[in-house]
Amino acid sequence: QVQLVESGGGLVQAGGSLRLSCAASGRTFSVGIWAWYRQAPGKQRELVAQIIGGGNTNYAASVKGRFTISRDNAKNTVYLQMDSLKPEDAAVYYCNVMYNSGHMYWGQGTQVTVSS
Repeated sequence: QVQLVESGGGLVQAGGSLRLSCAASGRTFSVGIWAWYRQAPGKQRELVAQIIGGGNTNYAASVKGRFTISRDNAKNTVYLQMDSLKPEDAAVYYCNVMYNSGHMYWGQGTQVTVSS
């Protein structure tokens, strides 16, 4: 089992940047996929970015070229660098891990607000 704690959310002007962090504690050696999701009011939760196994990354089309997911294995932490933020990026961002067994865990979420 793993516990995930997100941080780094906040209020930023459009065009600005934020870096989200997700610190994991517990058994992380068998985590297969680390990911960030987001959910805006009235919308479904959507995948933003993921980093898989050896380091391959995938991004939602809406954030590709602006967001970067990375992982620090020594710190058991995954990051989401968000640049050129837009008002439509505003949402609660959730860290997610999926074990090779298929079990998934979620963080509590961190709010990102982008003012226009």
